[in-house]
Amino acid sequence: MTNGSSIRPIQTTGRYLVLLPETDVRSGMSALTDSTGVRDIDDSAVSNLGVAVVALDPNQLQSLNAAVAGTQPILAAEPEQIMYAIGGTAISGDTANYLQGYKEGVTNLVDSLSNGGVTPGQQLTTSAFSDGAATWGLQATKVVGSSHSGAGIKVAVLDTGLDLTHPDFAGRTITERSFISGEAVQDLNGHGTHCIGTSCGPLNPPDPSSPMRYGVAYNAEIFVGKVLSNEGSGADGGILNGIDWAITNDCQIISMSLGAPTRPGTPFSPIYEEVAKRALARGTLIIAAAGNESRDFFTGRRRVPPNPVGRPANCPSIMAVAALDNLLQVASFSNGSINPDGGGIDIAGPGVDVYSTWPMPTRYRTISGTSMATPHVAGIAALYAEATGKRGLELWALLMLDSQRLELPSTDVGIGLVQAPV
Repeated sequence: MTNGSSIRPIQTTGRYLVLLPETDVRSGMSALTDSTGVRDIDDSAVSNLGVAVVALDPNQLQSLNAAVAGTQPILAAEPEQIMYAIGGTAISGDTANYLQGYKEGVTNLVDSLSNGGVTPGQQLTTSAFSDGAATWGLQATKVVGSSHSGAGIKVAVLDTGLDLTHPDFAGRTITERSFISGEAVQDLNGHGTHCIGTSCGPLNPPDPSSPMRYGVAYNAEIFVGKVLSNEGSGADGGILNGIDWAITNDCQIISMSLGAPTRPGTPFSPIYEEVAKRALARGTLIIAAAGNESRDFFTGRRRVPPNPVGRPANCPSIMAVAALDNLLQVASFSNGSINPDGGGIDIAGPGVDVYSTWPMPTRYRTISGTSMATPHVAGIAALYAEATGKRGLELWALLMLDSQRLELPSTDVGIGLVQAPV
């Protein structure tokens, strides 16, 4: 219980994530089996990420920790946790320190170009968001004026899946895979369908009763990775397998509106951090939701200080996304940068009253969360990738450099509101 709001306790599976050397995975696997005696190892994420998942008894765990601390080629180990779909709060029903220095350098560069403030040409007002032809989020981020569509770009959304029968995705190039045992990609939750709608929904929705445009990268190739169950939860192993799958398929962007809460002072996961660094080196940018634990339970207002950015978005090499409302104020629930070692907000996106797709027959729904802000950023990243050919860190830099500066603390909104390329 923190400031009147309960925080979901950390849930582990009893298994462990083990990070192996990227350049010598075979030796790492040998050291792992030799040190623990375990032969039944889930190494399905090893090919690109160098991560294995193992079940260990106390003696084997002690041997593993000794191997990590010693000279064996095993870099890190940590308990496997359960992650959750972030957000999805209905507002109006169905219709209503590798990269830390780099990021600071980008921030300083933008400050030098804009003298640390908002230039007159960058000013945004909510009166500009009144066009009923597109959602307020697409207007605020200038998606509606962009000449780019995400053509030729692969966007992986790792979530609860997609309603593959939804008419708004008919004719699209969709690659799918489930990492949840016993469950197909078909989304029986809704969270994943909503996020994919925002990041990659159509230019002209086919339903005449709801003609509003809500999708960003309408020509991007969609990769649906079901890493969360229909109940909205999934273990690290499946999520890391999903990341590996996306990298193997040369996806330039991975969008993850998932995570688990952290507490003040909690360090980021060294394994997710190393995975994100390895992904960036291969030209894949991971974008993740900062979390929704900052609303006071009793007043409904945002707590001061807010709760810290959740796992895994708190890794310096994962782009952490905060949520804004249509007044360009930070959402009451949006987590913030309060942990000194990693855990910073990088950028903000529209995350309140976001209209997008929902599994049939509901078809559309308006919900809120940093989960809804994240696919805005992911879709816009696809537009930049198409427009410039940039990947990985260079793509990250473009998103930061072109963002709309706001008169809000960077601890709440990072560099500011993401903006689409012209």
